[in-house]
Amino acid sequence: MYALIDCNNFYASCERVFRPELRGKPIVVLSNQDGCVIARSNEAKDLGIPMGAPAFKYQEIFDKQNIHVFSSNYQLYGDMSNRVMTILGQYSPESEIYSIDECFLKFDGFEHFDLFDHGQRMRLEVLRGTGIPVSVGIAPTKALAKLANRIAKKFPNETKSVFIMATEEQRTKALRWLKVEDIWGVGRKHAARLMQQGIKTAYDFTQMEDAWIQKHMAIVGIRLKRDLCGHRTLNLEETGIRKNIACTRSFAKNINSIEELGERVSTYAATCSEKLRKQNSCCKEMSVFLLTNKHRADQPQYNRSINIKLPFATNSAIELSKFATLALIRIYQSGYGYKKAGVIVHDLVPEEAVQLSLFTDKDNRHPDLMKVLDKMNRRYGQNTVRLSIQEKGKWLMRREKLSKMYTTDIRDIITIVL
Repeated sequence: MYALIDCNNFYASCERVFRPELRGKPIVVLSNQDGCVIARSNEAKDLGIPMGAPAFKYQEIFDKQNIHVFSSNYQLYGDMSNRVMTILGQYSPESEIYSIDECFLKFDGFEHFDLFDHGQRMRLEVLRGTGIPVSVGIAPTKALAKLANRIAKKFPNETKSVFIMATEEQRTKALRWLKVEDIWGVGRKHAARLMQQGIKTAYDFTQMEDAWIQKHMAIVGIRLKRDLCGHRTLNLEETGIRKNIACTRSFAKNINSIEELGERVSTYAATCSEKLRKQNSCCKEMSVFLLTNKHRADQPQYNRSINIKLPFATNSAIELSKFATLALIRIYQSGYGYKKAGVIVHDLVPEEAVQLSLFTDKDNRHPDLMKVLDKMNRRYGQNTVRLSIQEKGKWLMRREKLSKMYTTDIRDIITIVL
C-alpha cells in the first residue's frame, strides 16, 4: 500500500501556526513581487477568490471581505515543510517527498497494521509537532493514493481526514467520482483531448484502449492507466534529488538595460548553483529566458529563450554566472522593457560522477572555493559573500505583507510574556 500525506492549504496553515487568531479567517498568499494569489484558505475559496487572481484587481475585495493577505514567505514555508517531512519519515522506511507539502510513504510489510489507526497517528503527530493539518490517502498504488487523499480532503467529516481505498468497490466508485481533468498527471491539453473523445471521468479513462493512450499520451499515459486500474506501476522516486533547478523572477518594473538584466541573471545562476551544491549535483546544460509584459498590449513584445550545453559539468557560481551572462548576450534585444527573466539548469549528474577532461578550462579550485563561500553564508547570513556581478540588493523583491521568519531568524522568535 502507498500513502499520500498532503498538508491542507499549506502556506495559509503556516501563517496560522504563529497567528492563531487567524483560524477560521480567510487568508491568501501572494506570489513574488506580491503579484497574484498562489494559495488560499478554504474561507478565501468560499468567498470566490480564484487561484492566480491579480492582487491589484482584487484589493477592494480583500478589504471589503476582511481577507488577510500575506507575501510569500518561502523561508518559513520551507522550514515548516522540513519539520513535517521529518515526522512523516518516522512512519515508513521508504518515502518520497513529492512537493513542499506532499509526501508519499510505502507501506509494504504492514499487513498486520491497522492502517487507518496508523494514518490517524501520523495526522495527529504532525498537527501536534508543527500545527499543520494534513489529510491522508492510502491505496494500493501511487495514483490511487493521490485519489484517496483527494477524497479525505474533500470529505473530512466522513473520513476523519484519513481514507483507505482497500476494495475494488471503493476503487471503482472513486474513479467514477473523479473528473478527468482532476486526474493526477493529466494536464489541461490532455484533459481537453480526452473530453473530445467523450471521456468524462477517471473510470472512463481506465476503460480506454491502450493504443489510443499510447499514441496521444505515450508511455506515461499507459503507466498512469495501469496505476489507476490497481496495478502497481509508478514507484517511489529517489527523494531530495531534483531533475532540474530553476530560479525565475518577475520584476517590480520593466528593465531595459542589459547591464541591469545581467546582474539579475547572474544572481539567478548563483542561486541555482547553491541549490545544486546542496544536493551534491552538477549541471551539464543551462537555459536562460527573457519575457516582456504580456499584459501590456500597448508595449512591444519580445520573448526569447536559449539552451546551451556547457563544456563541462559544474555547480560553481562563478562558472554558471559566466555562462548565463553569455547566454543573455545572445538573446537580448534592445528597445524592449523586460518584465521577467530566469535561469534553469538541467541534465544534472552527481558530483562524484562528473567526467574530467584535459581539454577544458574548468578551474579545479572552484569546488573548495564554493565550500568556503557556502560555509560563510551559512554562518553570517545569505549573500554575505557573493559575486561582484550579482545584484547589490537595491532591487529587493517587493514583499510588503511579509510575515516574520518565526523559525529561522532569532530576531523573529516568538516571545512569551508571563
